[in-house]
Amino acid sequence: MTPEALALFGLSAEPFTKEIDDRDLWLPPSKQALLDELLDAAEARKSVSLVGEPGVGKTCVLRALRHALPKEHYRLTYCHNVTLGRRDFYRQLCLALGLPRGVTAGDVFWAINTHVEQLAQEHLLPVFLVDEAHLLHQDTLDHLHILLNYEWDSKALLSLMLVGLPDLEERLRLRRNRSLYSRLHHRLSIGPLTPEDTADYVRMRVTRVGGSKELYSPDALALLHEAAGGGMRELDRVASLALRLAVRRKRKVVERDLVARVLQTDGARS
Repeated sequence: MTPEALALFGLSAEPFTKEIDDRDLWLPPSKQALLDELLDAAEARKSVSLVGEPGVGKTCVLRALRHALPKEHYRLTYCHNVTLGRRDFYRQLCLALGLPRGVTAGDVFWAINTHVEQLAQEHLLPVFLVDEAHLLHQDTLDHLHILLNYEWDSKALLSLMLVGLPDLEERLRLRRNRSLYSRLHHRLSIGPLTPEDTADYVRMRVTRVGGSKELYSPDALALLHEAAGGGMRELDRVASLALRLAVRRKRKVVERDLVARVLQTDGARS
């Protein structure tokens, strides 16, 4: 939208862009208990699987976790390029940890294993966060449980967190993955946004760029929630299109009829 159009609503920028600074971090109120459980798992050096449909707030929870883990006690390593074989997956993990990348799978695994043991001696808790884990190669899944095995499997020195779509849970339940699955003490799922989450999220995105909390009417927010199915990406898309339609019609509040018009246009296109 043009600066003139944004000024009509008192906005300094478009509210529903993908880019959002960490200082504007928002956690859905309904996900606070989930964050607390992840923090408890990290503190206890337990491993976790977290699954949920696209856009329901997994990334929001992970970013909140990153900020909530005290840097003086934890070493969080984030890995999202998981479409690799076992050796290259561990080499990427070495790169993220600042370790030399060995040639063989054994070299890189030994480097990571040694690094984790050194952190334990320094009273630091490593947390390996693997995003998009439903895309992990099977040979990597076959081996990950060994990464959790220290001193004859008598000590828990790190927390492994596997995050992905519900397909991840299905894969982990396969018999060949039972060694890894048995070590995931917390098996969590994240559901869609609640109506209250949706209203809070829209207001947050609007107010952070200078807008009024009442830019979207309660009826419009209710329809946005229904249309988005509790997902933030679809919520961003529909809310943004409805706002643009309000600009064209010179309306200062996004009412339900504008959201309905956007959805009707979507239906016509499909």
